[in-house]
Order: sequence, then C-alpha cells, then structure tokens
Amino acid sequence: MDLIIEVIILLVGFVLLIKGADYFVDGASNVARILKIPAIIIGLTVVGFGTSAPEAAVSITAALSGSNAIAVSNIVGSNIFNLLFIVGVCAIIKNLKIGRNLLKQDLPFLVIVSALIVILILINWDITRLEGLLLLVLIILYVSYLVYTAKKSKEAEYIEKPTIGKGKSILYIVAGLIGVIIGGECVVEGASSIAMAMGMSETLVGLTIVAIGTSLPELVTSLTALKRKENQIVIGNIVGSNIFNILFILGLSSLITPIPVSPEMIVDLGLMLGMTILAFIFAKLDSDYNKKEGIILTALFIIYMIFAILRN
Repeated sequence: MDLIIEVIILLVGFVLLIKGADYFVDGASNVARILKIPAIIIGLTVVGFGTSAPEAAVSITAALSGSNAIAVSNIVGSNIFNLLFIVGVCAIIKNLKIGRNLLKQDLPFLVIVSALIVILILINWDITRLEGLLLLVLIILYVSYLVYTAKKSKEAEYIEKPTIGKGKSILYIVAGLIGVIIGGECVVEGASSIAMAMGMSETLVGLTIVAIGTSLPELVTSLTALKRKENQIVIGNIVGSNIFNILFILGLSSLITPIPVSPEMIVDLGLMLGMTILAFIFAKLDSDYNKKEGIILTALFIIYMIFAILRN
C-alpha cells in the first residue's frame, strides 16, 4: 500500500513539474513580449531554460535533502535521453537540418561543457562550491553572448504580440514556480521511497524514471516543433537544455551544497560525454540528422536502458 502511495506521489510530482513549467514559460514569455523583448531572445532564454525547470527543481531539491545520487544522475540521464531518444525519434520521423550557429557554436560548446563536468567530477569525485561557481559564471557568459549575437541579427527586429495581459502573466509565473517547486519535492520523495522499497539504487532511479519524467517538456516541445516544421528548434531546444542542465542546474545545486558523486557513475558520465561527441560527429557529417542516424541514436538509448537496469 505504501509503495502505491509513493508511486502516486511521484506521478503527481511529474504532472506538477510539467504543467508548472508550461505556465512559467507562458507567463514569462508574455511578460517579455509586453516589455518588447525580441522573440529570438525569449526563445534562447525563457523557453529554453523553462523546459529544464523540472530537472532544476528535482536536482536542487535532491541536493538539499542529501539525495546526491538523484541530483547528479537526473542530469546525466536527462542529457542522455535528450540526445539519444528525443533527437533519435525526431530524426526517424523527419530529417533534422542543423543551423550554422548550432553547428559551429552551440554543439561544440555542449561538447566542451560535457567534458568539463566529467573532468571536474573525476578530480575528487565531487562537485565543490568553487566548481559550482565556475559553472554558473560560464552559463552567465554563454547567455550574455547569445543575447548579444541575437540583438545584432536581423531576427531581433521581430517582436511577437503578447497573448495574455500583465496581471495574468504574473499569475502564471507564480503558479508555475509553485508547481515546479512542489512537484520537485514530490518527485524526489517518491523516487527515493520507490528505490528503497524495490531494492533499486537512487542512481538507477535518477538515470531512468526521474530523468525521463523531467525530460518530458523537452520531448513535447521537440515533437510540437517538428509538427510545425520548425526542425532547427528541435536541435536548439535539446542543445540549450543540455547546456543549461550542466552549467546552471549542477552549478547552482553544488553552490548550495557540495555534491559527492559515486565512482559507480563513471560509466554513465563516460556515456554522456561519448554520446554528446557522437551527436556532434553526426551533425558535422551532413549538417543534419537523418533517419539512419536517428535509428542508431534510438537503438543506443534502448541498449543503455537495458544496461542500466541489469547493472542494478
């Protein structure tokens, strides 16, 4: 009976995380439009970071509650899921053309930050406050650069009209944040309890159930963009989310409290870095992700999931 209750808490947490992130993005986007901020900057910051709000809530809550395995494995698992499953499935459905900036700027930067976090963890098997501060400085510099280049581009001239008023937008932001915070607490509590009840490690739960659940906003956003034939948004959403996961979420979590990392995570960290490099190589070959590459990425994700479960 207790296990059923914990599963319900976990599911309720996921619903609150996803809907909370939706409301937060809608509210923040409309406030930005009311303030006449260019649409491209809204996309690069508010929407891109908003889809990672569930990961942020779960990892920060987990770090504060001492569930360090979930704090790190959630990010590693989410990044693997984003690159292998979401990009893979979308590429199977339709070829994903990759824009020049993504190919020459954002994807290489993702490879660099993925390598950086692996190196930082391998030094002492933890992420210290100083290292967390370094990660946060990097995300600030990255976003500043994105905003600077976006303002210089012709796209910055296009400004969307707000769809809801200022009062309702603020209400959406507040409600969204409350949903994300409460949802994060529910997911961590439910996931930890399920792990103990079923003899699963917190690392496995973080890499699978929690990682996939918190990545649902990225999946929905990518599939919606694909349906609207906005193929570059699919890759931009995933790359931006993965960069944000590493730099902001792990940075802020470890700044709040240093995060020890289990040496058992070495395989998963190596796979995250390896799959990021593979995704970059695929992108460089033809400036797109085709059906064949999509099948390979999806198959690798399935193999990884089987490996993670059997390893437990």
